Order: sequence, then structure tokens, then C-alpha cells
Amino acid sequence: MRWHEQLPLFLSHLEASIPIQPWQIRQADQAVRVYFTNYLSAISASHSPEFDSDKSLHIKKYPMAEASISYRELLRIKRYARSTEKSYVAWINSFLAYCCRHQTNPKSTAEITPQHAKDFLAHLALNKNVSASTQNIAFSALLNFYRLVLQLDLSDMKEHVRAKTGRKLPIVFSVDEIRKLFAHVSGTTGLTLKLIYGAGLRVNECCRLRIQDIDFSQQLVYVRDGKGGKDRTTLLPTTLIEPLQQHRTHVLDLHSVDLAEGYGSVWLPSALDAKYPQASTKKGWQWLFPSQNLSADPENGVIRRHHISSSAIQKAMKTAITMSGIHKHASVHTLRHSFATHLLLNGIDLRQIQEHLGHSRIETTMIYTHVIKDMRNPTTSPLDLLTSWTPNRGVRCLKYAMTWI
Repeated sequence: MRWHEQLPLFLSHLEASIPIQPWQIRQADQAVRVYFTNYLSAISASHSPEFDSDKSLHIKKYPMAEASISYRELLRIKRYARSTEKSYVAWINSFLAYCCRHQTNPKSTAEITPQHAKDFLAHLALNKNVSASTQNIAFSALLNFYRLVLQLDLSDMKEHVRAKTGRKLPIVFSVDEIRKLFAHVSGTTGLTLKLIYGAGLRVNECCRLRIQDIDFSQQLVYVRDGKGGKDRTTLLPTTLIEPLQQHRTHVLDLHSVDLAEGYGSVWLPSALDAKYPQASTKKGWQWLFPSQNLSADPENGVIRRHHISSSAIQKAMKTAITMSGIHKHASVHTLRHSFATHLLLNGIDLRQIQEHLGHSRIETTMIYTHVIKDMRNPTTSPLDLLTSWTPNRGVRCLKYAMTWI
């Protein structure tokens, strides 16, 4: 008996033997399918008689109403970042809604074809007028959904469907603008903004810092599970050591109050929580920038203190930009761009900046070299030369120029 024939028997036995929720049955079903189709697909039938080479038999056919739920569970099994999961699931919900309005009106995922993806992307570009970057995010979500759920490959569509985006130079603050900006920040959000600039952090990386991620003795900030699931270290500014130590004392006092009231358990990744059951109440694991209010964990309903929201930091940044009179299309991420640019201007090696930023490719970091080229060697505009133009000097310059012609 092949694995796809044994799977219903296994699930029935699982449901009958132990108390289990329907979502856990679906998760077990998905886990087995991912294992056989993704991890054993390279095994030939001659080496594994239990593995069926007919791929169509392995594909789960979901009703349209259940496809999004099943896709989310697959992303959880494969441990995608929650931000990626949220974005991808939102796009797939939009895609499935579009499919239901499509002239073919598929009743299950088995009836969805690559043409539906092409039509949806065309709909986004022509009817919704989305930007090229937004269209590419939607396409990435579709690629992932087709591969994981439909077992279809859309790679051949990349060259024809993916929108082309031109290179855009990042917006950067001058040092003087940074000073003006920080004159209008205060409190916890002000501390986060200064740390983002001083360490070159992404806003979500700053939000997710824990007490133990700040090494005061080595003056390092540890970024855990950053973009791409990578860890790295970056700079801890000397000027922030004392403010952060004072802030840490306040956070630990707040944690003691939460513990006394029965709410001192912080969120941990599931695998870590299982390995270290007591870690959630330890001081080192607490958020460095906790929320002011307790809230219910959306996954299990546990009342706990989450970290500060990125929207609170963005709001403080927007206010500071307005108050400082800076008229640039800037955001919190502009501080990270400014960190890299100012390091380059100070002669720091490009590879070192790449490590601080957590870029996987040096080409990504090299964009800042284009930003600073006119800062290091400014060229005088011919309009400005007019103010110092004299007839005699003009004749001399013309004669000198003629010698080169």
C-alpha cells in the first residue's frame, strides 16, 4: 500500500486514539504530505517502492473555502516568518476571491491553473494600478502557493510576468538633519529611533530585541532571526549605553509586577518554548521594548505583554520629521539608510557595513556608494561659475580649452 493510501488510515487512527482538534488533524495531514512530496520527491521508484511517482496522486484537492487555511498551515509547518505569512496569505485570499469571480469559477484547488495566476496579475496591473514592487510581492506569493498547495511550477512565468523595477537611490538624512530630528524625540520611541540609527536596524528587528540581546560590555547588539532567518551583531553606540541601562531597569521592574500578577510569561518560538519551559519568565528573554499594555496572544489566548508595535515607532518618526521641518519623503527605514551612508563617508569598509546591515549580497550594500559619490567629490554647477565669471578669466579659460580641441 502506497503512502497516500495509508494516510487516511493514519489520520483516522490518530483521531480515534487521542483527543485532538480538527486543525491538528489538518496539520498532521499537511506535515505528512510535505514530507513525502518535498523531501522524498528525489527518491526513485526503484529505491522506494512505497513512493508513487505519479505526482497527481499526492496533491490534496481543497475546496476553495479551505485553501487559504491549509496554505497558512503549510507556511507554519515550514516556519515562514509571521510577516511573510501574513502578507502571502492576504494575497492568496485576494487571488482565491478573484478565481471565484473568474469566468471558469473553479470549485476546488484542483481546477486552478497557471492561467488564473496570469489573469490575476494582469488584473492587478491594469485594473488596480498597483506598483511594480507590489505586483512582484503578489507574484512571489502565487509562486509559493502554486508550489506548496497546487504542486505546480510557475518558474517559466518569471520573465514574462514579473514587473521590472528601476534602481532607486535611498533617501538619506544629513548629519545636521539627524541632529534636528532627534531634538524632537523622547521616551521609549525616541530611544528606539536612536538605536535604529546608531545600530542600522530594521524597525521590526528593533521591536523584537530582548534584554539579553544587548551586550553592554562588548558594545554589541545581537539581532536574532533577522531577514532571511539570519543572526548577526551590530554596533551599540556608546551614547546609548546609559539610557539603555536605565530603560532596562524600568523594564525589569515592570516584569516583576507582571510576574506578581500572573502575567510575566513572554512569547517564545514554539520549539524554544518546548525545549526550555521556564525560559518565558526569565529576565533575559523579556522584550527590551515591551508594550505599555497587556494583551491576549492571538494563537492561544494567553494574556501577556507583547513588544512595542512598529506603528508606534513610525508615528513618532513622522511627528519628529514634521516638527524638525525636514521636507523629505522619509520613514524610520531612512535612519538605516543614513547609518550605512554616514559609515561610508567616515571610511568604514563596505564589507563591514554589509555585516552590520545583514545584507546577504554585497551588491545590495553597494547602492550606498552611489549615494555618497557626489557628497565626497561635489562638482560645481556651471550656473554657480557664472557668479565668478570675468571677461579676462573667460578669455583665458577659452584659450586653455582650445588647446585641447
